[in-house]
Amino acid sequence: MGVGPLPSFFVTTSRPRVLAIQNDPTDPPLLVGGWLHESGIDVDVVVACESGQVPATVPAGVHGILALGGSMGANDDEDAPWLPAERALLRDAVAKGIPVMGLCLGSQLLAAATGGRVELAPRTEIGLSFVSPTEQGRKDLVTGAAVSALGERIPAIQWHQDHVAELPPAAQLLMTNDACRVQAFKVGESAYGFQCHPEIDTETFISWADFADEALARSGVDVLQASEDMSKSGEDLITAWRPVTHAWAELVHRAKDSEAESSA
Repeated sequence: MGVGPLPSFFVTTSRPRVLAIQNDPTDPPLLVGGWLHESGIDVDVVVACESGQVPATVPAGVHGILALGGSMGANDDEDAPWLPAERALLRDAVAKGIPVMGLCLGSQLLAAATGGRVELAPRTEIGLSFVSPTEQGRKDLVTGAAVSALGERIPAIQWHQDHVAELPPAAQLLMTNDACRVQAFKVGESAYGFQCHPEIDTETFISWADFADEALARSGVDVLQASEDMSKSGEDLITAWRPVTHAWAELVHRAKDSEAESSA
């Protein structure tokens, strides 16, 4: 899909700016957006599912990309005609060293954009799960923040039936579990994909059940029970993923500082 004129919010400010791509009406930045704001970062949202106007390259004055979730697949271009531009945007961000955080579909788009493979998973994950860091994940600045907060068993909220079946070349596997091997990965120096949904709260999770999508039907999960499990783990979920977001925000600040140095 062609890219129209960029929205007026692409302007230079003293604060770093993250461009969030919203792929589904029900999945805005939510908690992650709030945590980025806490970190001194402005988040501008392109609601791709409504306008389709996703830039294919990182606009000037943007220091990070947040790619959010959605019910479509990473290569469902006919259903979501903005996806080619979004994959190009993610590929450009990686090439330029601009930090990326991809969540669920966003992580799959990041993988597909950089040479990985996404396909239907053997198991559908919906609800509360637990992920574990790899050796690289323990040492990593971003995923290591969750390990420092909660140790080796990290709670995560899932809603997916696709998965990253093959990582992009030279990508690092950072988190995993038995249901889905690729729970978190890193491409380049600062592009991260997370299969889970750290951005959502219990109210949002419950609301998704109203859409009764293919993943939910395939999973056989009792959404009310899953929502109760999520609610009980709410404090631990925030304890894990808030510092992860703050750590990624540090990379965004560094990107802003590098931009300032190069233009001085």
